[in-house]
Amino acid sequence: MKVTKLKMLNNKADERRTAYILLIPAFIGLTFLTYGPLLAVFILSFFEMRAGGMPSFVGLQNYIQLFTTDPFFKDSIKATVYFTFLAVAGSMVYSLVVAMLLNRKIPARGIFRAIFFLPYMLPAVAVYLGWDWLYRTDNFGLFNYILNNWFGISNVLFLAHHAWVVPSLALVAVWLCGNMIVIFLAGLQNVPAVYHEAAQIDGANAWQRLWKVTLPCMSPIIFYNLLMSVIFNLQVVTPALALTQGTPGNASRFITFLMYDYAFRRGHLGLASAVSFLLFIIIAIFTGILFSTSKMWIFSEGEKK
Repeated sequence: MKVTKLKMLNNKADERRTAYILLIPAFIGLTFLTYGPLLAVFILSFFEMRAGGMPSFVGLQNYIQLFTTDPFFKDSIKATVYFTFLAVAGSMVYSLVVAMLLNRKIPARGIFRAIFFLPYMLPAVAVYLGWDWLYRTDNFGLFNYILNNWFGISNVLFLAHHAWVVPSLALVAVWLCGNMIVIFLAGLQNVPAVYHEAAQIDGANAWQRLWKVTLPCMSPIIFYNLLMSVIFNLQVVTPALALTQGTPGNASRFITFLMYDYAFRRGHLGLASAVSFLLFIIIAIFTGILFSTSKMWIFSEGEKK
C-alpha cells in the first residue's frame, strides 16, 4: 500500500511539473507581449516624449491635459462609448436571431451558415471600403440610390454628418459579427431538448420557451459574447483609419484613433501613452461592471434561484 501511494504521489508530481513546463511559453508571452508593454505604456505616460527626442518627466501633466485642455479626448470618449453601445446591442440581437434561424432545419443550412460567417473572415479595411461605396452620395452609392428612386428621399450623408456617421459605422460592425453567430449556434445546439419537451407538456408556447428555457440556458454564452464584443468594440480604430479620419468634426474620433494620431502623426508619445492607459482603465471598468452583475442573470444548471 505504501509503495502504491508513493507511486501515485510521484505521478502527480510529474504531472504538475509537466504542466508548469508546458505553461512556460504562455507565461513568457503574457509577460513580454501583454504585461511588459502595459507597464511600459504606464511609465511613458508620465513623460513628455517626442519622436526622436529625449523624454522628460512631467508627472500627471499628460493626464491633466487630456481632461482639461485637450480638444479631442472628451469627444473621443463619447464617440467610442456611443459606437460600442450601438455595435454591441446590434450585434447581440442580430447574431442571436440569425443563429436561431440557422439552427432550424432549413434547406442548404450549411451554405447559409458559411455565408453569414464569411464577413468575419474578410479583411476589415476592405470591408469598410466596400461599405463606403454603399454609403456614397453619387450614382455609385446604393443606399442613396434606393432612397432617391424608391422613396423620393434626398441624399443622406451617412459618413459626412455627425448624426449619421457613428450609426453607419456601427452597422458595418454588426454585419461583421459572424463569429458571434457561430458561438450562439453552438450554444443553441447544446440546450437540452428535455427542457423544451417539458415546457411544451406544460403548455408553453414558442415565445415562452424562448424566454423561460432557451435564453436562460444560453446565458453563459450570451455573457461571453457580450464581454468579448464590448472589449473589441471599445478598441475600434479601423473605421476611422479607413474611412472618416475622425470626421466630421470629432464625431468619429475614437479613443484608439486618437492614440494613433498622437503617437504616429503628431509625435506626442507620452500623451499617446496616457490615452492608451486610460483606454485600458475604461475597458477594465466595463469588464468589471459585466462581471459584477453577471451573477444576477447567468443561469447554471442545477442552480437554485
